[in-house]
Amino acid sequence: MTHFFCTFLRDDDGAVTVDWVVLTAAIVGLGLMVIIGITASLQSRTDHITTTIVATVPN
Repeated sequence: MTHFFCTFLRDDDGAVTVDWVVLTAAIVGLGLMVIIGITASLQSRTDHITTTIVATVPN
């Protein structure tokens, strides 16, 4: 039983998979944060442009 436990602790099969999963999750998270930031900025600028156009167009 001790031999099995020691072998289990030293076994690193699958460790690369965990690294890739963490790296992929970090990239996806950063991408979502960028998209959310860009969307908020674009919405603000779009609202400003709309207000300006509506104010300058005669009825």
